[in-house]
Amino acid sequence: MTTAPTPVPATASAAQSGGGATAGPVTPTPAPATAATAATAKAPRPAKRRAGGSRAWLAALPLLLFFVIGFGLPAVAIAIGAFTTSSDAPDGGGTFTMDNLTGSLQGAYWTALWGSVKLSLLTALIATVVGLPLAQAVATSRFRAFREAVMSASGVLANFGGVPLAFMFVATLGNAGEVTKKLGLTKHGWNLYTFSGLSVVYLYFLVPLMVITITPALEGLKAQWREAAYNNGATSVQYWRHVALPVLLPSLLGGFVLLFGASFAAYATAEAMVGSSVPLISMQIGDALSGNVLVGQGNLALALGLDMIVVACLVMALYLPLQRRSAKWLA
Repeated sequence: MTTAPTPVPATASAAQSGGGATAGPVTPTPAPATAATAATAKAPRPAKRRAGGSRAWLAALPLLLFFVIGFGLPAVAIAIGAFTTSSDAPDGGGTFTMDNLTGSLQGAYWTALWGSVKLSLLTALIATVVGLPLAQAVATSRFRAFREAVMSASGVLANFGGVPLAFMFVATLGNAGEVTKKLGLTKHGWNLYTFSGLSVVYLYFLVPLMVITITPALEGLKAQWREAAYNNGATSVQYWRHVALPVLLPSLLGGFVLLFGASFAAYATAEAMVGSSVPLISMQIGDALSGNVLVGQGNLALALGLDMIVVACLVMALYLPLQRRSAKWLA
């Protein structure tokens, strides 16, 4: 006796190919999505472009025009005049020459340039050393009134210079000044109208400038760094030596360079107080522009100005990378 085989229902593919009847309705399977279709589905829609976005740079156009007119054109005129003869030269002027530039780096002019560099280095260094602890006291103070008072005063004093500053020091610390007479400073060798006296006057506006410059960097020091150092047994001196100062070093160097530039470019205060008794490059430029030069050397003042521009460009070339590095550390 044989057993009849059990019927097996045909699949959808067999029914389509062989034409056999199926036990039930066949549900069609969806076709697989291609790679192009998936990429199209996942691709983000392009963001709508803001109306007028291409004209956003027009907002900076007035500043650019001011920079070109106020700084660019004078710098080009100085550079051209430094390498050409003046109008009072025997050849009528306008011819190319290197005498102006070489003359600006010799004799009294070189002494004045080196004097300005020494004064700027000394005052910037002292202002950096004095301004750092003062800024630290401001940054860590719990009294908001003290902080606001110091920062407001620093903002005012950093921009206080020129003839009023010179008059204030002459009236107080000059040879006949009130403080000089009451304390007898002249007997101890004090003289305001010297290199040392001028350095003291410059510190009056450089120290507040350092406070303004370094305070944001001090506020960027994270409290977790100090706590981690103390939890590992470090003292305050070790924290500042191994943690805080390495982080603040770019900001300190940047502030030092900024103070150097401010001291190097100062003119009115020194002119009103010491005149030509202290050799400075800014004083030599003033004398040259006022006509205190030999015949045929009228463009020597432009060469001296070009020397100052070169020094200022070197200062900015050092300041900008330090500022970017400081912002990266304290972000």
